[in-house]
Amino acid sequence: MLLPHQPLQTAAVVPSQRVPSREEAGPWHSEAVCRRDEAGLFFAPSKEPTAARLAREEAAKRVCARCPVMIECREHALLQPEPYGVWGGLTAAERRVVLARRRRRDAELQRTAAVPAAG
Repeated sequence: MLLPHQPLQTAAVVPSQRVPSREEAGPWHSEAVCRRDEAGLFFAPSKEPTAARLAREEAAKRVCARCPVMIECREHALLQPEPYGVWGGLTAAERRVVLARRRRRDAELQRTAAVPAAG
């Protein structure tokens, strides 16, 4: 325990010569820009009027657009799937559309793979 009159000990920090990869640096969300913004921007309050919701979602998407881990965030929200909020620049409704398209694409790929090539 430090007493008020004792100075803090500081350690010299030597800069690393190599930039660590994202995996080495920690979980993707530690780099997310939204960690520094108000959480209310990304999640709707109850009974939010439509105009207010659209404005809030656009503001959240602007934050996402400058985020270095937007793609990781989006994939997390699609794989979970996260049912609420703006994640990776997409609203919950937009994520449902992406998931439906992926399911259709995967089904089409399976059908194509199952049909023998004509020869």
